[in-house]
Amino acid sequence: MSNAKRIRTAVAVSDRSDPYPAFGAPRVESDRFWRWGDDNLFPAALALMARRSTTHRRIINDKADYITGKGFTCDEAAQPRLAAFVRQANGCGESLRQVLNKLAFDKALFGNAFLEAVTDPAHSFLALFHQDATRCRLARDSAHILLHHDWSAFRPEEARSLPLYPAFEEQADGTLRTAIHYKDYEPAFEHYGVPPYIAGLNVSAIAYKTDRWNISRLDNSFQLSGVMMLDSSADSEAEAERIVRLAEQKFAGNPGQVMFVLRDGGEEDNSRFIPITAQNEGDWQALHEQATSDIVVAHSWFRTLSGLDYGSGFNAERILHEYEVALNTVILAEQAELTEPVRTLITATLGLDTSSLEIVNRPPTRSKPIYMKVWEARKADGLDYDPEDPKQQAFLSEITKYNIKSIE
Repeated sequence: MSNAKRIRTAVAVSDRSDPYPAFGAPRVESDRFWRWGDDNLFPAALALMARRSTTHRRIINDKADYITGKGFTCDEAAQPRLAAFVRQANGCGESLRQVLNKLAFDKALFGNAFLEAVTDPAHSFLALFHQDATRCRLARDSAHILLHHDWSAFRPEEARSLPLYPAFEEQADGTLRTAIHYKDYEPAFEHYGVPPYIAGLNVSAIAYKTDRWNISRLDNSFQLSGVMMLDSSADSEAEAERIVRLAEQKFAGNPGQVMFVLRDGGEEDNSRFIPITAQNEGDWQALHEQATSDIVVAHSWFRTLSGLDYGSGFNAERILHEYEVALNTVILAEQAELTEPVRTLITATLGLDTSSLEIVNRPPTRSKPIYMKVWEARKADGLDYDPEDPKQQAFLSEITKYNIKSIE
């Protein structure tokens, strides 16, 4: 086993020492791939859960946005080709930030992300394309990625293969292509990464179900649940069933809220409604709040950065504090994992120096206006200041490391 499988790495590289036989042909046409989950549809299940759980989805969206920052900056004067590549990273017109944002989203959601790189034998250009992680599977040779539009109805002749970086393979259109597989390390999982919130799968489901419970109550106009005893006579079971269904349609609202029981009536009508009361609203609310808190913890994220505490007041200082913690514990590390292979590709393919290429990180709020001067900001923070110092005469907007116009 290679070192790439023993240490935590953001990039899966080709492993020719894998004990399973290689496909051999450049374009793999085989059903031999490593299943992603017991039924090979684990990514689809994760995507569905993210579309149903509001807090879970918000955290994934926010993590992707914070990791990609406000875009890229570089030395445009010294590296005009690099600046042009940052503005347009592929033939679809996507910027480098847009491609990176999709990768960050997939990595936060699936624990895996896939990037396709395209060039030609002369290395005259480089294009980067994000590949939807739900469409990708690792081939059994551990040297290729298989792409298919629907893995629930997989057909080998419809699949497309890409070699894992650093290998490139020539395609039918004459281009050279490769794929980078980003994955989060997890013990006992060798072929695919595991999302960081894996311990919070159940609480995400709880949050979704408590939301559904509230929706059901709203649909029922908060009517009481209970049993409706109906005195009636029916000639057959079918007639009794018809009467019960008619009563449900007229009185029950959401079927199942009221259970109707039909019995043979006597001379007197003894029909009555027996309510079922349960004082569990507080329990459900507490369960929902606990599940929400557990989701944030499972994601290794922060409440204020997910908009969960805005209802109690907008605390800019707390937001800035948590952003600084997130920046130094999560954001910068993820940025490094995603951009290091991209830098290597740009240097190896285009021969460009990427040392000036940086992601612009900007906090979600400012504690001081950008039109404040440096000495005024130092005074507000209780630091030594000198209004006569030329360096402290500059405005805060002038000393920020980014220019908004350059990244729009």
